[in-house]
Amino acid sequence: MVELRKEELLDVVGGATISATLINAVTRAITVIIDLGKSLGSAIRRTISGNVCKV
Repeated sequence: MVELRKEELLDVVGGATISATLINAVTRAITVIIDLGKSLGSAIRRTISGNVCKV
């Protein structure tokens, strides 16, 4: 087990950082949610209006 002295503990730097990867992931997640909402809304609107394709 490694033990640090008080001086060494005061020099420890850490924490969360916002990186480009995190920003891209959040942006992509928001885009997916918006696209799902559009698709669901279109499906509901077509079903209510009776404008659906028959198989």
